[in-house]
Amino acid sequence: MNDVDSIRLARNAPGIALHDGTAQPDMRRMRAYRLGRIQEQLRKRDLAGIILYDPVNVRYATGSSNMNVWMLHNQKRYCWVPADGATTLYEYKQAMHLSEHLETIKEIRPAVTWTYFGAGNHAPARAQTWVEELHALIRSESGDNQRIAADHMDPMGSHGLEALGYELHDGQEVMELARSIKSDDEINCMQIAISVCEAGMAKMREELKPGITENQLWSHLHQVNIAMGGEWIETRLLASGGRTNPWFQECNDRIIRAGELVAFDTDLIGPFGYCADISRTYFCGPGRPTDEQKRLYQTAYDQIQHNIGAIRPGMSFLDFAETSWPVPNEFEARRYASVAHGVGLCDEWPRVPFSHGTEECHDGAIEPGMTLCVESYIGAEDGVEGVKLEEQILVTDSGTTRLSTFPYEDCFLS
Repeated sequence: MNDVDSIRLARNAPGIALHDGTAQPDMRRMRAYRLGRIQEQLRKRDLAGIILYDPVNVRYATGSSNMNVWMLHNQKRYCWVPADGATTLYEYKQAMHLSEHLETIKEIRPAVTWTYFGAGNHAPARAQTWVEELHALIRSESGDNQRIAADHMDPMGSHGLEALGYELHDGQEVMELARSIKSDDEINCMQIAISVCEAGMAKMREELKPGITENQLWSHLHQVNIAMGGEWIETRLLASGGRTNPWFQECNDRIIRAGELVAFDTDLIGPFGYCADISRTYFCGPGRPTDEQKRLYQTAYDQIQHNIGAIRPGMSFLDFAETSWPVPNEFEARRYASVAHGVGLCDEWPRVPFSHGTEECHDGAIEPGMTLCVESYIGAEDGVEGVKLEEQILVTDSGTTRLSTFPYEDCFLS
């Protein structure tokens, strides 16, 4: 890892506001790049197009965003992306004005929904209307090609399309592969999200004192994110003291005490919808960490540094897994779920397992332009506490550049 390049990249991260006199992400160029990535994947597979419901995928394809968290469980908007040309967005009827300015969208139509919440006993008829309208659109744009993909599809929709002769393919593969290589504009947006995230992390560090609850501490990350133009946080992964082991316990109203570890994973969706997925473990003073706390932290730190240093552009995911830091037996039972994973608008493909789980390893190789999160959790099965660390990096032609820059705790490493 080239620390000089990492510092230079961080120091030149653009601001949130768009100014005509400073370098900023080019949103129109970024939208064209992202749509082009999807359509390249569609043409490779001879697919006429793809139906997208996942709000993250809709945003990636079009730049259009509307109540994304709510849309995760309410199928009130979707889009059709043809293998060539602009998209058709089917929008929540009362919000069709939101995306009129976007050049990626040829037409905006009211969405047809058949969820029981919205349609009740009219769901089958609504689904048939949806099928007929989509069929007419696809025929007008793609002729006789009935090979299409979808990221999410309820049974009534898929059965209706198949009854008309459509051959449905996995849209998740199309989208994950498209999203895996980031443009310079995307990296700039991600850097802004990381800047906001690390401001929130600094506020959390400042507010960490004995007597604060886990929920109160976690709220500072949310407040900073929202105040600085961010959007939401996908988890509540913050734990203190004995709740740090095992990992994956979300925050509650436990009161944090002096001398305890406080570990967290941000999972933050910041400005422009890009994810900052960074983990740190703090020490709640006053006092100094115990020798055991230092040992856990140093072990997690060593794992992170080794695995970042092992990444080379062009190496297969399998090779990376097999050269990753070997987890000591003491920590094996509670190690993290993966060595690393992709990150963009959210956690993304690929996921790299540990060396003894290589039968789960995805096909493919690490490529320049990928952004990865390298993870560590160190806690013994019979231990009291655990340490969580994670860094967000960019793969370059010559190696890696660290995107996350938040400092480690000197009290653990001295």
